[in-house]
Amino acid sequence: MKNGSCLCGGVQYTLTGALRPSVACHCVQCRKTSGHYVSATQVSADQLKITQDATLRWYASSPKAQRGFCSTCGSSLFWRHADDNGATSVMSGTLDGASGITTAKHIFVADKGDYYTIADGLPQHEQ
Repeated sequence: MKNGSCLCGGVQYTLTGALRPSVACHCVQCRKTSGHYVSATQVSADQLKITQDATLRWYASSPKAQRGFCSTCGSSLFWRHADDNGATSVMSGTLDGASGITTAKHIFVADKGDYYTIADGLPQHEQ
């Protein structure tokens, strides 16, 4: 079991079961919501329990996806696609303590910012 939260603690959650390796997304939407790129694990609906949601808000970032964030501190926490049967991507940096996961790959690198280089040797996918 892993716990996580936003910066101010207004949103808290618990994850159970095995966590997928983190995937680093460099798309424009992820860069705009985080200020850089996003790295996220993913869990099924039954693995995510939101234990505190007083400040949780959802933003429809596209017709098929929503982003969960804290309305007080602005932390980007979750991403979910309408077609994923409740699977939710959880921003890896919001996990408390050691996560026990590693980054597996980079996606949407064609959209990455020009101010950094990806040089970790992991697989890179243009989309």
